[in-house]
Amino acid sequence: MTACVLLFTGCALLSEEKIKLRDLDFTVISEEKIPEQLKTIIEEKKSQPFQITYTDNKNLYICIGYGEQETGGYSIAVNELYLTDTNICVSTVLLGPEPDEKNTPAPSYPVIVIKTEFLEQTVMFE
Repeated sequence: MTACVLLFTGCALLSEEKIKLRDLDFTVISEEKIPEQLKTIIEEKKSQPFQITYTDNKNLYICIGYGEQETGGYSIAVNELYLTDTNICVSTVLLGPEPDEKNTPAPSYPVIVIKTEFLEQTVMFE
Protein backbone atom coordinates (compact mmCIF):
# COMPACT_ATOMS: atom_id res chain seq x y z
CA MET A 1 0.00 0.00 0.00
CA THR A 2 2.80 2.44 0.84
CA ALA A 3 4.49 1.76 -2.50
CA CYS A 4 1.32 2.78 -4.36
CA VAL A 5 1.06 6.07 -2.47
CA LEU A 6 4.69 6.91 -3.21
CA LEU A 7 4.27 5.96 -6.84
CA PHE A 8 1.23 8.24 -7.24
CA THR A 9 2.96 11.08 -5.40
CA GLY A 10 5.98 10.73 -7.69
CA CYS A 11 3.80 10.87 -10.78
CA ALA A 12 2.08 14.00 -9.53
CA LEU A 13 5.43 15.71 -9.03
CA LEU A 14 6.68 14.67 -12.46
CA SER A 15 3.53 15.78 -14.28
CA GLU A 16 3.65 19.28 -12.77
CA GLU A 17 4.42 21.62 -15.65
CA LYS A 18 5.06 25.29 -16.10
CA ILE A 19 1.80 27.01 -16.94
CA LYS A 20 2.27 29.43 -19.82
CA LEU A 21 0.50 32.70 -19.04
CA ARG A 22 1.30 34.33 -22.38
CA ASP A 23 3.83 34.50 -25.17
CA LEU A 24 6.16 37.49 -24.99
CA ASP A 25 6.68 39.83 -27.91
CA PHE A 26 10.34 40.09 -28.82
CA THR A 27 12.78 41.35 -31.39
CA VAL A 28 16.06 39.75 -32.37
CA ILE A 29 18.35 42.74 -32.52
CA SER A 30 21.27 43.31 -34.85
CA GLU A 31 24.78 43.95 -33.59
CA GLU A 32 24.49 47.71 -34.22
CA LYS A 33 21.55 47.97 -31.81
CA ILE A 34 23.12 46.05 -28.91
CA PRO A 35 23.95 48.38 -25.98
CA GLU A 36 27.71 49.01 -25.77
CA GLN A 37 28.11 47.53 -22.27
CA LEU A 38 26.35 44.35 -23.40
CA LYS A 39 28.53 44.13 -26.54
CA THR A 40 31.60 44.14 -24.30
CA ILE A 41 30.21 41.31 -22.15
CA ILE A 42 29.32 39.24 -25.22
CA GLU A 43 32.78 39.76 -26.71
CA GLU A 44 34.38 38.45 -23.50
CA LYS A 45 32.15 35.36 -23.36
CA LYS A 46 31.64 34.41 -27.02
CA SER A 47 34.29 31.68 -27.29
CA GLN A 48 32.35 29.44 -24.86
CA PRO A 49 28.60 28.71 -24.72
CA PHE A 50 26.80 31.24 -22.50
CA GLN A 51 23.37 32.43 -21.39
CA ILE A 52 23.03 35.89 -19.86
CA THR A 53 20.45 38.58 -19.31
CA TYR A 54 20.93 42.33 -19.34
CA THR A 55 18.54 45.19 -18.65
CA ASP A 56 18.54 48.92 -19.14
CA ASN A 57 15.43 49.14 -16.89
CA LYS A 58 13.22 49.64 -19.97
CA ASN A 59 13.99 46.46 -21.87
CA LEU A 60 15.23 42.98 -21.06
CA TYR A 61 17.95 41.54 -23.30
CA ILE A 62 18.32 37.76 -23.33
CA CYS A 63 21.63 36.67 -24.85
CA ILE A 64 22.54 33.15 -25.84
CA GLY A 65 25.86 32.18 -27.38
CA TYR A 66 26.75 28.75 -28.69
CA GLY A 67 30.53 29.12 -28.44
CA GLU A 68 33.08 28.64 -31.18
CA GLN A 69 31.93 26.76 -34.29
CA GLU A 70 34.39 25.48 -36.92
CA THR A 71 32.89 27.45 -39.82
CA GLY A 72 30.46 30.24 -40.61
CA GLY A 73 26.89 29.77 -41.82
CA TYR A 74 25.26 29.08 -38.44
CA SER A 75 22.09 30.76 -37.27
CA ILE A 76 19.96 30.64 -34.13
CA ALA A 77 16.19 30.33 -34.02
CA VAL A 78 13.90 31.21 -31.11
CA ASN A 79 11.55 28.29 -30.44
CA GLU A 80 9.65 29.91 -27.56
CA LEU A 81 9.65 32.95 -25.31
CA TYR A 82 6.86 32.99 -22.78
CA LEU A 83 5.86 34.08 -19.31
CA THR A 84 4.82 31.81 -16.43
CA ASP A 85 3.75 32.98 -12.98
CA THR A 86 7.36 32.80 -11.76
CA ASN A 87 9.66 32.80 -14.81
CA ILE A 88 10.37 33.95 -18.32
CA CYS A 89 11.10 30.82 -20.36
CA VAL A 90 13.23 30.93 -23.49
CA SER A 91 14.14 28.15 -25.88
CA THR A 92 16.49 28.49 -28.85
CA VAL A 93 18.18 26.14 -31.27
CA LEU A 94 21.44 26.38 -33.20
CA LEU A 95 20.93 25.75 -36.90
CA GLY A 96 23.91 24.47 -38.86
CA PRO A 97 25.00 25.67 -42.25
CA GLU A 98 23.13 24.34 -45.27
CA PRO A 99 25.01 21.43 -46.89
CA ASP A 100 25.31 23.26 -50.24
CA GLU A 101 26.24 26.59 -48.62
CA LYS A 102 29.81 27.80 -49.09
CA ASN A 103 31.18 28.40 -45.61
CA THR A 104 34.11 30.42 -44.51
CA PRO A 105 36.81 28.13 -43.08
CA ALA A 106 37.31 30.57 -40.21
CA PRO A 107 35.60 29.87 -36.88
CA SER A 108 32.36 31.68 -36.04
CA TYR A 109 30.67 32.53 -32.75
CA PRO A 110 26.88 32.34 -33.12
CA VAL A 111 25.09 34.64 -30.67
CA ILE A 112 21.49 35.79 -30.47
CA VAL A 113 20.29 38.85 -28.58
CA ILE A 114 16.55 38.91 -27.88
CA LYS A 115 14.98 42.18 -26.76
CA THR A 116 11.68 42.03 -24.88
CA GLU A 117 9.76 43.98 -22.27
CA PHE A 118 11.39 44.47 -18.87
CA LEU A 119 9.88 42.05 -16.33
CA GLU A 120 11.06 41.09 -12.83
CA GLN A 121 10.78 37.31 -13.35
CA THR A 122 13.84 35.09 -13.55
CA VAL A 123 14.80 33.90 -17.03
CA MET A 124 14.87 30.11 -17.44
CA PHE A 125 16.91 28.85 -20.41
CA GLU A 126 15.61 25.62 -21.91
